[in-house]
Amino acid sequence: MSTLEIRIFGDPVLRQRAHEVQDFDGRLARLADDMLDTMRAAEGVGLAANQVGVLKRLFTWEVAQEEGNPLGGAVVNPTLLDASEDDLEDADEGCLSFPGLFYPVQRPLRVEVGYRDLVGEEQKVQLEGYFARIWLHEMDHLNGILFVDHLAKHDKQEALKRIREYRLEQGLDDPTPPRPGGLLLGRRPR
Repeated sequence: MSTLEIRIFGDPVLRQRAHEVQDFDGRLARLADDMLDTMRAAEGVGLAANQVGVLKRLFTWEVAQEEGNPLGGAVVNPTLLDASEDDLEDADEGCLSFPGLFYPVQRPLRVEVGYRDLVGEEQKVQLEGYFARIWLHEMDHLNGILFVDHLAKHDKQEALKRIREYRLEQGLDDPTPPRPGGLLLGRRPR
């Protein structure tokens, strides 16, 4: 098992809808194991496949329990079957693709999700509170939706500004983009 590179906001793969998983084989299980290792190393509670550059409808999740045994695993081809429309909860959310950022997001308090496990068996689960939030966040990723899309306008603007600064600090973006009429037209930069 190994850790994978987590894509940071600005990477186009994060805005793409992942494809349904058709093959429930050893490669899928290895990907899930690598995603769990990556998620744990980053100290996250959820990780969608497109966050590691793979456009498959797969996410992993894990939450520590008081008894010491974590609760979690891999979820394939999830489908939201039901959500509490009138019973919503506001809570801070973060995202491994937005390092260090946490903002309040409103989500349904209870959900029912159909999915397949790693061997392709159909499953159904009812989730509440924190667990529902994790699954909804990761399911959004699989549809190219990011948690900042749920933020109030002022929070979204601040989050996007902070992630741009992070990308520059980490050398993920060129801090001096070419100006119109510059070298491309044979002129020297000013």
